[in-house]
Order: sequence, then C-alpha cells, then structure tokens
Amino acid sequence: MSVEAHKETLNFQTEVKQLLNLMIHSLYSNKEIFLRELISNASDAVDKLRFEALTDDALFEGDGDLKVRVTFDKEQRTITVTDNGIGMNRAEVLENIGTIAKSGTKAFFESLTGEQSKDNQLIGQFGVGFYSVFIVADKVVLKTRRAGLEPSHGVLWESGGEGDFSIETIEKAERGTDIVLHLREGEEYDEFLDGFKLRSIIRKFSDHIPIPIEMEKDVPVASDNVEADDVIEGEVESEGEDDTKAEAETKDDEKKDDTAEEATAVEYERVNQASALWMRSKTDISKEEYHEFYKHISHDFQEPMQYVHSKVEGKHEYTSLFYIPSHAPYDLWDREKRQGIKLYVRRVFIMDDAEHLMPQYLRFVKGVIDSNDLPLNISREILQHNKIIESIKSASVKKILGLLEKLAKDEPEKYQTFWKEFGKVMKEGPAEDFSHKERIAKLFRFASTHNDTEEQTVSLEDYVARMKEGQEKIYYVTADSFAAAKHSPHLEVFRSKGIEVLLLHERVDEWLTSHLHEFDGKPLQSVTKGDLDLGKMEDEESKKDQEKVEEEQKDFVEKIKTALGEQVKDVKVSHRLTSSPACLVKGEYDMSGNLERILQASGQGMPMSKPTLEINPSHALVNRIREESDEQRFKDWAQILLDQALLSEGGQLEDPASFVQRFNGLILAMSEAKSA
Repeated sequence: MSVEAHKETLNFQTEVKQLLNLMIHSLYSNKEIFLRELISNASDAVDKLRFEALTDDALFEGDGDLKVRVTFDKEQRTITVTDNGIGMNRAEVLENIGTIAKSGTKAFFESLTGEQSKDNQLIGQFGVGFYSVFIVADKVVLKTRRAGLEPSHGVLWESGGEGDFSIETIEKAERGTDIVLHLREGEEYDEFLDGFKLRSIIRKFSDHIPIPIEMEKDVPVASDNVEADDVIEGEVESEGEDDTKAEAETKDDEKKDDTAEEATAVEYERVNQASALWMRSKTDISKEEYHEFYKHISHDFQEPMQYVHSKVEGKHEYTSLFYIPSHAPYDLWDREKRQGIKLYVRRVFIMDDAEHLMPQYLRFVKGVIDSNDLPLNISREILQHNKIIESIKSASVKKILGLLEKLAKDEPEKYQTFWKEFGKVMKEGPAEDFSHKERIAKLFRFASTHNDTEEQTVSLEDYVARMKEGQEKIYYVTADSFAAAKHSPHLEVFRSKGIEVLLLHERVDEWLTSHLHEFDGKPLQSVTKGDLDLGKMEDEESKKDQEKVEEEQKDFVEKIKTALGEQVKDVKVSHRLTSSPACLVKGEYDMSGNLERILQASGQGMPMSKPTLEINPSHALVNRIREESDEQRFKDWAQILLDQALLSEGGQLEDPASFVQRFNGLILAMSEAKSA
C-alpha cells in the first residue's frame, strides 16, 4: 500500500528559534556534545524497540541485530548516525523535533546565566539534546520509519537551523532513523571528519552503552587487476586450459592502468564495549566510567554528587546502580514527570519511568535496576501489585537513605549542597513513607533562632541536644518568608528565655508538620497555635502572676472582644509577647493562618477558622486604647490592633483602604488633642 507523498514547510515554535540561535552562535563550547546526544537518543530508540517487540515480534521485521552506526564522508562533509531502533512516524517527528515542551523551554531560558561554563550544562538537562547538532552543522537531514509501518510511511525532516523546517513522506525500506549532519565550514569542524576523533568521542562518552556502536573499517580484498599466473598458481595446466589462459592474457592486455589501486570492501567494527556497565564488577569500573554512565541515563552534563552500586543475591536477585545528582532538574516539582529509574529484566530494557521502584520524595534519584526474577512481559499494572517489586523498592529506599546518612555524617558540607537542591522534596517523605519517617526526619535541615540565619543547617538531632532543662517539646513557627518567621511576635517569649525555635518558611513545611508530629519522642509544637505551655520551664510564681494580670484585665479584654464582634474567636491576655502589642493565635487543631493563605492562593476555598487575639497589657499602645473614652475611637483602635496583628504574621487585609483611613483618622485625632 503506497502513501501519497505529502511535503510541507513549517515554522519552529518561537522557543525553538531562540534555542537554535543559541546553538548556532556557539553558546556551548564543548562541540563534542552533539555526537553523545545523537548516540544516546539512538540507544533509547533501540531500547524502546526491544520493549515493544516483547509483545509483537514482527516489529523486528526479520532483523534482530540491533545497533547504532556512525559514518562520515570527508568530501561531502557529512556525519551520519544510523540506528535500527523503533523509529518515528510523521506525528512523532513533529512532536519530538518541531517543538519543545513549553514548561521545559521556559525553565531552560530562565536558567541561562550568560556565563558560558554554567550554561554549557543545561542542554541535556532540559531535554533539548537533539538541537545540539546545530552547534556543528548548518543543515540536518533526518530520515525515519517507525517499526511495523510500511516502507511507504517513511518521513524526511530537513532544516538549516534557521526559522523553519520541511517534512515529507518518503519511501524508506529499513526501519529506524538516519540523521545526516552537513558540517559547517572551518578548521574547528574539520576534526569531526576524522575516524580516530569520532572513535575517541564515542569511547569517551558512550563506551558503557549496552548496544553496539559501529564504525567502518577498511579491509583489503583481492584486486581485479591480477596476473594470469597468479590465478592458476599451484594448479596443473591441461590442454583445455590453454584457451582460458589466452583469454586471461587478452583481458590483461586490455587493462591500461599501470598502478591499480588496492580495492576495499566496507566492513564495520564495534567501537564501544557494548556491555551493561551495572553488570560489571565494581572493581573493574572507574570513577570516570560511573560518571559517564550517569550522564548518559540522565542527560545531565554535570557529574553526580554520589552513587551506590550493589548486587543482591538470595530470595531475589537484582543489581542496582543509583545516582544522586549534583543539582535539581528544572521539573523537580512536576509530580507527573516520569521518574529517573530505568528497569531492566536480565539486561533487557523494560521501561524508563518505573515510578513503582522509587517513592515520589526520592524522584530526583537516577539509575537502573536489573532484575533476574521479573518476567520480561511485565506491565505497569503488574508492577503495582508485585511482591518482588515491593521488595526491591523497600531495599532501594533503604540503600538511598543509607547513602544520604553517610554523606551527612562524613561530608557535611557536601550534604548541605544536597539539602539546598533537594531538601524541599525530601520534606514530602514523612507523608509518603511512614515506615521510614524517623529515619527521613534525621536527614532534615532547618533554619532556627539558634543562629538566626536563613541557612538551613540545624538537624532535629542538633535541636534535641540543645533543648533546655525541662523542655519537653520541639517548637517551630511557619511563615511565608524567612523574614516573617524570624520577626514573628510569637517568638518573643522564647527568645527572652533562650528557647530555640525552628524557623520554617517554605510552603512544603506546612505539609511536613501536618504529618511529622514528633521526633525522638519529643512532640513538635507550633508557637502560633494553642495556649502557651512551657511546662516545667515555668515556675508556680510566674503562673500566679499571669493569673493575676488576667483578672485585672478582664473587663478591658471583654470590651475589645465586644468591639471586634464576630471577627475573632476570643480575646485574651498574652503571655508570649514582650515587645509587640498583639498577635493572632489559632486553635490547637486548627489550620495555621499561613496554611490557610497558601490554600486560598492556590484557589482552594477553605472555611476560615477564627483566630484568638492576644494582647500585651504592658505595651504603650494597649495602655492608650485602655484610656480611650470615645466609643467609636475605641472600636477603631481595637480594629487597628487586630489588623496589625494580622499584618505582623504575613497576612493580608481584606480592606486595606479602610485600614489606612482609620489609622490616619486616629493619628489626626491624637495630634489635635495634643495641640489643644
């Protein structure tokens, strides 16, 4: 069945044009990148064919010898990378090459620093590796056909890296993809038209890929221009051979070339080791090889921070190789993003987004798991309820947590770098992984009033070790910024008594504290919720003094409560304030004000719980309000007190204009009274 040829010229999306402009103007100084990216993509295509062929052997089309080939032509100034993998249909070509995911593109350009050494690292990280071909090429031709489709369903894609590209339907006998790069003119590009150079790049970047990468080698063969004597050497001539000999001599006379060149036949040789690196003995793998394999599976150009390679034998047999990246990917917060663990079964690639092998809070981990026990035809549905998978996942989590614990203990500065990159994700752990809650909590780092800096260096173990005599709880405050947390009026009594408070200022902290209720037997307590209870750190005399003040201020407190009406749940004398006039406190089991604001900002309408207003009876402003005889002005002052308390904890006023008008009116009234 033939398909009518259909050719069209299309424009790249705007983001791709910007990207191509960066490539063409040599944003990336390491020009070798292009070959590594093309081979990596070709390897993925072969892996995908293997996987799909598990359920449809016909996709091999009679050719199960899977490989990648790299050839070059000095005269034509071309390099060709060919694979007989899964290939692409027309729609897939348009999706994979004509566009880049909007989120990835935006993050890519936002991440550009203008500093070449740093920007060099971004190309693979943002999934734009194919476009690196335009670093060295001014024209790229791609021919492809998806396995299982007729030869008439081939696709030809061509672009000069400017603003557009052409795509058309062609005949292509072989499945897979051929990419032809027409190199730019210049000595700096000539080096890539050398077999030795290309081989060295392949061995440097792609030696570990478990798929043969082949290049041509020249093999001498017998020439057509041979002497007749050579043809019959060692044989006994017969009378019947005279005519044959004469005929040979006649042909020889007809050949006029005095210096016939030695003929050559094209043969291919494997350039890389083509063995699964993770199956080799750890003692046979160099640090550089581990790093290069990480770059291959992650498309990251930076070296990993840490890795762990292990082989498990016993009830279940599998090999795992896990990496901790040195930096967070741009899509770290996309929980729908495919995970970084590739699953193999007896060296056969199965899938590259095995989300069931690693929990979400460890989604930054890259690596491979190769099982000897799972069936080759395992599906995602089977993965969800497979006991072998559950066992592998549990052991893998312990392996990663152990790696991080060792890093935190032996290399605290390096661990601090890890925490800056992945700490927010790790805080999802207690909610997702109850069985390892305590172990995960030990890895947390926070800012606190101990050093009063934004650096998150305080572990929960550090906090517990510094707890005051008689202190029974781990105190914390949540806010939408470090400054708001640091200057929260709720901290005043704690600061005055030298009690350390954790300063939690990331959105995920509200999620964390709703699932992590204690550590090492010590309950976590928000300083903005419930009545202040310092337990054994308060003596009986202090408690009696507080009760006395509460009784003295009883009528005044009731008057403020009446003035504020339904806006507050209650009004109380505060024992946590020393320098601020008032603060808002939520009930012990209510959502914090910060969490309510986060939910509102995300469009989730939640019923708001009313706060309790706590006042500081020794503050000058509160004394001024107490003396106010005018009923309306008293109400205005009470409202000012409530609004200030809301602002001081990072909240927003529903009616800022009324606040300003009320505030200005009270200032003018005070000024007039003073001048009178």
